[in-house]
Amino acid sequence: MSRQAWVLVVIAGILAIATLAGAVVLAVRVVRTRRMLTGLGTGGKVAFYGALIYTIFPVDVLPDPIYLDDMGVLAGALIYLTRLVHKRRAAGRRLPGQPDALPEGDRARRVP
Repeated sequence: MSRQAWVLVVIAGILAIATLAGAVVLAVRVVRTRRMLTGLGTGGKVAFYGALIYTIFPVDVLPDPIYLDDMGVLAGALIYLTRLVHKRRAAGRRLPGQPDALPEGDRARRVP
């Protein structure tokens, strides 16, 4: 192999590792939302499990060394789940895994 071919192989390997790392980070964030799934209804559960199954399933739109499609599905699920959480909070409903609301006077005593 020529020097240029090796450089391209190394760059492709670095990009593959970077996209894999990005997909893992997004998958971890989606999994962390699992504790709120009971409060998000069927749509939240479908988005959560669908994104994880798509990421793990070997048949993808793009071959598996390229995780851009997996990252897109995970990011879309994370955005959807975040919007569901914000809608529930705006409606005044407490989600599982979310702390109880403190009375107005106790908010100042709360330590971050």
